[in-house]
Amino acid sequence: MTGLSSETATASSDPTRGGRRSVRVLLFSDDRTTRDSVRLAVGRRPAPDVEIDSWVECATAPAVLEAVHDGRADVLILDGEAAPLGGLGLCRQLKHEVFDCPPVVVLTGRPQDAWLASWSYADAAVAQPFDALTMSQAVVDVARALPDPTDH
Repeated sequence: MTGLSSETATASSDPTRGGRRSVRVLLFSDDRTTRDSVRLAVGRRPAPDVEIDSWVECATAPAVLEAVHDGRADVLILDGEAAPLGGLGLCRQLKHEVFDCPPVVVLTGRPQDAWLASWSYADAAVAQPFDALTMSQAVVDVARALPDPTDH
């Protein structure tokens, strides 16, 4: 068992269909309720120009490492409160080990933990409990910053 709890995909493979950016999101948390809350908050289309093409859910750090190394995600959302290895330490590890690491949104336990997100090299941080607008906006912001796949 790799800790990969589920993978959902859509039929689209064109990341810029109709001026929209389709992204594959990896979501890591050892808590199913947290994963469900994040997916519900972000939704399928968090902005008119950003669409979630697929979700890869991971419940363990080794599953995240495997998925990232296999190139299965464009954006990562990592739960800083996961155990035994939290998303903040995992983010820092990925940023050090993975060339061209996808952008990372970390979920922190409280707003005062923003310094930990900075330490981890996260591209964005969302404090828990989060609201849908804040969560979806963080994903939209990092997705919009991705390189345009049509530029060569």
